[in-house]
Amino acid sequence: MRISRTGTSTTGHGIAVHHHDQWFDLADVPGYAGTNRLSDLLDEARARELTAALERHAATLTPVRPDPDLAPTVVDPGADIWGAGLNYRRHSEDLASAQPRSGPGSYLRPANCLIGNGDHIELPTQSQRVTAEAELGLVIKTTCKNVERADWRSVVGGVTAVLDMTAEDVIRENPRHIPWAKGFDTFCSVGPVLVTLDEFDDDDLRALRIATVRNGETIAAATPADMKFGIDRLVEYFSAGRTLEAGTVICTGTPGAAVIHAGDTVRALVQDVGTLTHPVRQQGPADRHEERFSASHSAHSAHSAHSAHSAHSAHSAHSAHSAHSAHSAHSAPSAPSAPSAPSAPSEGG
Repeated sequence: MRISRTGTSTTGHGIAVHHHDQWFDLADVPGYAGTNRLSDLLDEARARELTAALERHAATLTPVRPDPDLAPTVVDPGADIWGAGLNYRRHSEDLASAQPRSGPGSYLRPANCLIGNGDHIELPTQSQRVTAEAELGLVIKTTCKNVERADWRSVVGGVTAVLDMTAEDVIRENPRHIPWAKGFDTFCSVGPVLVTLDEFDDDDLRALRIATVRNGETIAAATPADMKFGIDRLVEYFSAGRTLEAGTVICTGTPGAAVIHAGDTVRALVQDVGTLTHPVRQQGPADRHEERFSASHSAHSAHSAHSAHSAHSAHSAHSAHSAHSAHSAHSAPSAPSAPSAPSAPSEGG
């Protein structure tokens, strides 16, 4: 089964399900009007019930036409997003860094960095080298902990495409900065479709082609067969000693990263799963409102002080000085400067 989200943040998000070459609004299926989490549909029993309901009611349902190019993220609200780093030899070689031995490089990223398909990736002023990385994502279907490698299919409900961004110069300076380097707004896209695991056997999954494409050029491509740590090991690793809730996403690593600049278009292609496409731009003017306000306020304070001096009014000069002192006390601290030249290896996805 294929599942996608529909709508926008303004109109509200719905869920569409694919059945017999048609898409249907889940809210129109009797018994599913209140369902708003994709992970609620991934349990085997629930999936069978939904399939049966679609079979019974398909003739009376009106098909819909969701636009995958503008689909919201498939990640459930509040779900954790784990990532595996340096899991492909090619990416490790590109970064001149040895692959980890006992387990993948790993990170947990904030949900606020998620964007929908087609949204802009915004390059932050805090980084001078941002990369985009296509990955295969696993979606957990049931709360689990300490999963054995042989049992990984019992907890994974489906797969999806991931486009993961990294402020690479930041983690080259200090690999401990991975969460910070991957947590900028717009730095993660997951979707546009979630495909349930029953559509793939193990050999099918190992053969899926995953590609990072920039401006029409394939920068890197590989299959899960090239991973150092396979899907079974990743599920075991990320569930070891910690509880993974239903809806948790595990990003399995990238075959290779593309350096991106404003004006580029970057894609994550996962064969038989989905494609994410995103234009790239520099941080927008609206995001710099606070900086402009501070500069304007400083200029206004300076002008007031100059006017008070010209008028030779002690009272006015004192007021200007007081206003300047208050402004200085309340001004936000400046943003950290960009990192220095790269020196340490990266462990980005």
